[in-house]
Amino acid sequence: MLKTVLHEAIMAGGEQVSRYFNQTFEIKYKEGRNNLVTAADHASEKAILEVIQKAYPDHYILTEETGELPQNSDYKWIIDPIDGTINFAHGIPLNCISIGVEFKGEMILGMVYNPHMNELFFAEKGEGATLNGQAIKVSAETDVMKSCLVTGFPYTYIQQNNGPIEVFERFVREGVPVRRLGAAAIDLCWVAAGRLDGFYEHKLQPWDSAAGFLIVEEAGGKVTDFEGNRYSPYEQRIVSTNGLIHEQLLDVIHGVK
Repeated sequence: MLKTVLHEAIMAGGEQVSRYFNQTFEIKYKEGRNNLVTAADHASEKAILEVIQKAYPDHYILTEETGELPQNSDYKWIIDPIDGTINFAHGIPLNCISIGVEFKGEMILGMVYNPHMNELFFAEKGEGATLNGQAIKVSAETDVMKSCLVTGFPYTYIQQNNGPIEVFERFVREGVPVRRLGAAAIDLCWVAAGRLDGFYEHKLQPWDSAAGFLIVEEAGGKVTDFEGNRYSPYEQRIVSTNGLIHEQLLDVIHGVK
């Protein structure tokens, strides 16, 4: 039942995202330059919430635009109605809907849907990960310097040691290809699918990674914080890899290599 409702909810969001894509719509600005929210974000979120709350009116919900809708429940739905809103607003088809489901604090389901590419990523705890129903797995690259990586940059620069520009520069100076796709959920799913070997980012919100990090783990990858500890979507800093380059990537982040 949970999986059915999850699929119905994400498809409802995807329908709204597709309907608004490349159309004229209202755009507003949140905290930080270029931190957008559009009418499509709100329409997608509304459609998703209607499905979930009809089936599970007593479940806790955390969503990017509305925020927390608390309930006394062991289940929590963590929703990003459009991940990659800047891409969406500019007609770039690298954006998606991301929904993760927690049970007693552990992520048990994750689904990410890019309606423009018709790609539906899904994972269930302990059951593996799929893309459009077909099993996926992470890459076999063993050398971080031969890897294709992806990252993202915060809307407000974080004044800290080993910040996003410093780490990015280390890779670029070594000739390592580092992509910037603009949607963390897609970054994670592409690591899971073996298209990319690793992903790191300095500042994420729970809805950015809740579904994607489970998909990576279920595809055989590894996800931690910057210290190498077990990842939680409530941790802002993330490193996600095929597992084989993980320690090397952490070393570069910390300036060891």
